[in-house]
Amino acid sequence: MASDIIRVKNMTFHAYHGVWDEEQQIGQRFEVDLELRLDSRQAAESDMLKDTVDLYKAFELVEGVIVSQKFRLIETMAERIADTILAEFDVPEVLVRVRKPHAPIRGIQDGIEIEIRRSNA
Repeated sequence: MASDIIRVKNMTFHAYHGVWDEEQQIGQRFEVDLELRLDSRQAAESDMLKDTVDLYKAFELVEGVIVSQKFRLIETMAERIADTILAEFDVPEVLVRVRKPHAPIRGIQDGIEIEIRRSNA
C-alpha cells in the first residue's frame, strides 16, 4: 500500500444538518479534514497536477456532498464524503473527519467529531 498522505485540513461549510429541527432550519458550521493515501512519486517526478489528486476538485466534491444533501448524523455525512472521494480519485484509502464545533449539547465545549477510514479494497 502507498505510504504517502495528502492532507486537506479544516474545510469549513455552513450547512443545515442535524437531529434537531432548529439545526436544520438555522444551520451551523461543519469542518472537514481529508487524508488521502497515495503514491506521490509519479507526481513528484512529473510535477504535473494530472499525476496527483486535484485538491480543489476534492474540496468541490466535499462541498457538494455537504451543501446539496441533508443528513441527521455526521456519521452519514462522513460516509458519503468517503464514498464520493474514493469513487472520483484513484486512491486506495481515505480518512475523513467531520466536526460539528458548536454541537447543541449541554456541556460540550469543543464540539463533536467523527473519524472514518475507508478503502477501495
